[in-house]
Amino acid sequence: MALDTTPKGVAPQDKAARERKAIRELESRLADAYAQNRSADEVGAVVRTAHDRFSGSSVRDFVPILVERVVRRELDSGDEAAIVPSSVAEAPTGKTVAEDPVSGDPGAPGRVRSLATDRRGLFALAGAGVVAVGATAWAVTRPGSDPAPIAPAAGAAPIAVTGVVGSEKMAFFADDRVAEVFAAHGYHVTVQPAGSREISTSVDLDGQAFVFPSSLPAAERIIREVGVRTRYTPFYSPMAIATFAPIVELLDAAGAVKFDGPVPALDFGAYIEMVQRGVRWDELAGNASYRVGKNILVSTTDARTSNSAAMYLAVASYVVNDDAVVRGATAEQHVLPTLQRLFLAQGYTEGSSAGPFEEYLTAGMGATPMTWIYEAQYVAAAVAGRLRPEMVLLYPSPTVVSRHTLVPLTAEGEEIGALLHNDADLQSLAAEHGFRTGDTARFDEVVTEHGVEVAPDVVDVVDVPAYETLEHLLDGVAGAY
Repeated sequence: MALDTTPKGVAPQDKAARERKAIRELESRLADAYAQNRSADEVGAVVRTAHDRFSGSSVRDFVPILVERVVRRELDSGDEAAIVPSSVAEAPTGKTVAEDPVSGDPGAPGRVRSLATDRRGLFALAGAGVVAVGATAWAVTRPGSDPAPIAPAAGAAPIAVTGVVGSEKMAFFADDRVAEVFAAHGYHVTVQPAGSREISTSVDLDGQAFVFPSSLPAAERIIREVGVRTRYTPFYSPMAIATFAPIVELLDAAGAVKFDGPVPALDFGAYIEMVQRGVRWDELAGNASYRVGKNILVSTTDARTSNSAAMYLAVASYVVNDDAVVRGATAEQHVLPTLQRLFLAQGYTEGSSAGPFEEYLTAGMGATPMTWIYEAQYVAAAVAGRLRPEMVLLYPSPTVVSRHTLVPLTAEGEEIGALLHNDADLQSLAAEHGFRTGDTARFDEVVTEHGVEVAPDVVDVVDVPAYETLEHLLDGVAGAY
């Protein structure tokens, strides 16, 4: 039975008119894109032929985006015989798209959304519902499967795909082995770095196929603004603190370190109490290793632009709120003064996590005794042989897990997300870059091979505040700068 995804109040004739409008705009846009080697009439004929192939589909919401995908394949490859590959028309189980539309949420029905170009030009389509279809989204909605994304035709030139990613993932995308895997699937992927919150607030995403911030809250902001429903979370990383053995000894003597597992943990409640009292390093009893007259503070990134800072804020707000996730205006106002102090007392902070961690690696304990990082950054540095013997990974207790979430903005972006989620080689390479993935055994092999002391199971994890609450807290901190 076909699923009716027409929203209440939307007449079928209006829905059909929107689809025709989207196809006309698609034809015009593709004619401009291929003007150098294809005539407008030729492009129009291919668009209309592809569109006709979907005439029997009962569910129409995502037909325009399917048509675009098919036409680009055909125009790029020059193979006019392959207008609609069976892998596009059918899902992995053999069900047609019309029989089984899928979205980013298991079991959620598709929806119609007008995708007229928004204020940043994220999309040029209008009238097409951007939902995940066929093999590319199956990994998101059907865990345990291992589909292969739709690849370009054999012998075709690689499809250029661009994206914006959190800076901590730049080394992964710059890895030649990663590029080779993408190339084997017919893609040439180019990315540019930005702070994860910056990606969701101010970066111009016009022409990008995907964005890949470092957590679900940052991705959620983009999802809400753009209206897509598909997302992929191929990697995750607990938040941690890069520090040094003498610092851990000082904090332990002050009663702020726990040794419940194989690696030390910072008692975040004790740490917050020291910050609120304005305790300085040279005031710690028996301090002979770091006699510096500055306040005890963890160095972070800028809360206005960076996801790692937002994760720090999430942990701190939980602790200040008497070990409870912040909810409501009263709780927000209660925790804000301490949160503002935690950030403003640091002075200048960088916009992305790569900068502070690089300073930790190169400048040493004098400049950055404690640096808030993704666990993945520390593991990757160990794999690269950049850690010194006195360097230590300290887990905050409690901590949060940052789930690196890719949001596709085009059909090609969907396919890159599916590859990152499903391809065994890419998952293995992600582990070598320090990320935890669904392949837990591979991550264990990497840390064991390189002698990295990490928590095998991160148990003391708290929830990040709801999207609206986190935005309120970040805005409150930003307003105090």
